[in-house]
Amino acid sequence: MRGRVATDNIDVPRVQAGPNPQHLLATILGEYLESADADLPSAAVVAALREFGITEASARAALSRLTKRGLVAARRPGRPAVYHLTPAAIARHRSRMNHFLTFGARPPRWTGDWTVVTFSLPESRQGQHVGQAQRHDIRKTLSSLGFVRLYDSVWIKPGRDLSVASQAVREVLGGTGQGRWSVMCAQFEDEAGPHGPTAAYDLAGLAAAYSAFIDRYSPLLASVRNRDIGAAEALVARTSIMDSWRTFADTDPDLPEHLLPTPWPRRAARDVFLEIHSALGPLAEARLIEVVRPYWPEAASWITHFQAAEEPVRADGD
Repeated sequence: MRGRVATDNIDVPRVQAGPNPQHLLATILGEYLESADADLPSAAVVAALREFGITEASARAALSRLTKRGLVAARRPGRPAVYHLTPAAIARHRSRMNHFLTFGARPPRWTGDWTVVTFSLPESRQGQHVGQAQRHDIRKTLSSLGFVRLYDSVWIKPGRDLSVASQAVREVLGGTGQGRWSVMCAQFEDEAGPHGPTAAYDLAGLAAAYSAFIDRYSPLLASVRNRDIGAAEALVARTSIMDSWRTFADTDPDLPEHLLPTPWPRRAARDVFLEIHSALGPLAEARLIEVVRPYWPEAASWITHFQAAEEPVRADGD
């Protein structure tokens, strides 16, 4: 690729305004560091996040939060502080990155089965406050597991996920003795009809989001193909597109093709993502090493970049 070019000549999408420093740091660590043996100085973390407009105070707060979550651990006490990724964090990062990069590669295997959760909580005046809190907790828990609300207290998810759903509901409602629930596997007579399970999903909104993703990153893809992206731009742009794409991987229910509107833009969006993510990997890695080396001389021995298992195919066949 050519040398660095001025950013005002290229439409490089930045990370969304007001990025969450903790989320951003987790993304960077997942993308570029895969060894629990690496000594990571806190000053290097500050320098890396500075590339994204994150202040030193916010960077150190993000590092502290990841430490409390057990994803990062202090290597040794004292100053300057040195950290390392925990083995659990390495395993989690690899699993999550593989999920993001393989999401949408092929239609899900479909048997027609849906996991259905129903629950009933007391409406008595004495238990009203408790019931409201429980409803909030159970809805939050089910949403985090990929369930959506079909009716008021009927939640669904494609596929068979009975054990996970049962455990989640039991943890929220089982200790009070005030709620009743059922977790079952069901099939719908008219899956694609107006009263079927697809009515629970905003598929039009999801399709619009995929189309907006394509529109947003198509100029960047053109610049990548023309080799008009420098290392500094590559680090920010690659992180931006991963942060945008991972939202789909976490929120798209991955319904079978016969339940989706046509045309469905996910494949086109995934092709844009993969080509940019793959092409910018070496440049982004080089820029990150350049940024943190003054605070971490051994950076080049540890920093790498995560790659998709399958190589993207250029639309022009090159």
